[in-house]
Amino acid sequence: MKKILLPTDFSDNAWNAIFTAVKMYASIECQFYLLHAYEPNSLNLLGRKNTERLGVIYNSLAEYSTQELEKILDYLHKNHTNPNHSFESISKPRTLEEAIQETASSKDIDIVVMGTQGATGAKEIFMGSNAVKVLKKIKNYPVLVVPSEYNFQNLKTLVLPTNYTQTYRKQQLSALTELVTIWNAKIQILHVTAEFELNDIQNDNREVLKNSFSTLDYSFYNAEFEEDISHSIEKYLSKNTVDLMAMIRYEHTFWEKVIGEPVIKKITFHSKIPVLILPEYV
Repeated sequence: MKKILLPTDFSDNAWNAIFTAVKMYASIECQFYLLHAYEPNSLNLLGRKNTERLGVIYNSLAEYSTQELEKILDYLHKNHTNPNHSFESISKPRTLEEAIQETASSKDIDIVVMGTQGATGAKEIFMGSNAVKVLKKIKNYPVLVVPSEYNFQNLKTLVLPTNYTQTYRKQQLSALTELVTIWNAKIQILHVTAEFELNDIQNDNREVLKNSFSTLDYSFYNAEFEEDISHSIEKYLSKNTVDLMAMIRYEHTFWEKVIGEPVIKKITFHSKIPVLILPEYV
C-alpha cells in the first residue's frame, strides 16, 4: 500500500492538491494522511502575563484544526468512493516542516503532495511560503508540488531536466518511474546546456538513466541554454505538451554553483504543471 501525505491549510489550493493526488493515484491502493500543522510557539509573543489568554487561543487553534480536518474527511468519505483509497487525519502543534518530517518518519510516507500557495492566494507570498520551506527541509522524501488552479486529467508525458553531472540511484527515481508505469506515460529526458558534447562522467550518468528507464518509454532531448536555466526549461514546456516535470534536488547542484541560480525555487514557482521534486539522497 502506498502512503501519501497531504498537508493542508484548508485553502482552495490545498484542496486542489488533494484532488490531484487522489486522481493521480486512483488505480493503486493508497493510505492518505491529511495533515494540518498549527504553530503554538508563535503565541509566546503574547507574553507570560497572558498565560490564560494564550491557553484559550491554543485550545481554539487545536479545536479549529481538528474540526476542519473532520470536514475534509467527511467530504471525502461521502464523495470519494474509490475502494483503493483510505484516509486518516493528523493534527500537530508544530511548524509545517516539523510536522511533515515527524509524520513522514512515523508513518513511513512514500510521497508528500502539496499546493504551491497558502490561504492568501497571493503569488508574491510563495517564495517565502510553506512550499519553499518544505522543499528546504524535507530532503529525503519525494515532494509533488501542485500549482493553484491546475486540473489534473491525465499523465501522458513527463519531462526530466538534467545536465548529467550527478549520479542517479534507482530509489531516487522510484516516485517518477511508478507514476510513469501507472499511466503508461513517456519520459522526456531534457539536457539544457550551452555545450551538448558530454564528458565521460556525463556519459556514464546518462547510461545510468538509460538502465533505470530500460523498461519504460523514454527519449532524449536537448534544449539550448537561454538567459537562465528556468527560462530555458519554461520555453521548452511552452512549446511541448508536458503533464508533469520531475527534478532531482541536490544541496549544491551544478546549475546553482556555476550559474548562481536557485533552479528548483524558480521552476516550482513559475511552473503551470505539477513539479515532482525527487529526494536528494536515500
